Amino acid sequence: MPRAGFLYGLVLTGHLGTLALLLAWYAWLAPSPYFPVALVLLVLVAPLLLPLWGILHARRYTIAWSCFLALLYFTHGVVEAWSSPLTRPLGLLEVLTSLLWFLGGIGYIKASKAVTQSG
Repeated sequence: MPRAGFLYGLVLTGHLGTLALLLAWYAWLAPSPYFPVALVLLVLVAPLLLPLWGILHARRYTIAWSCFLALLYFTHGVVEAWSSPLTRPLGLLEVLTSLLWFLGGIGYIKASKAVTQSG
């Protein structure tokens, strides 16, 4: 179970890191000049709140489907890092946090399934 605990920590770090990063990015660090801040936050940050309760309670099903959401944020980070030299560091940080979330989630599902089946 220590492995599952570590992987769950990666899921939390990745998800909450992505949430905090996007909130800081679009509210303070580099707000969009084309769209209102509230709209950008609604479109980019609100979906992160949907799985939050289940992730905080280590629900395997929620963590599993939230990995699909992590892939969307990974894609967003790659596009931002590629397209804009100004926001490249933020985009790369989003790639890192979404990868932590995704890989931690996949590993946690596998590790916690093995513990459930053996116990």
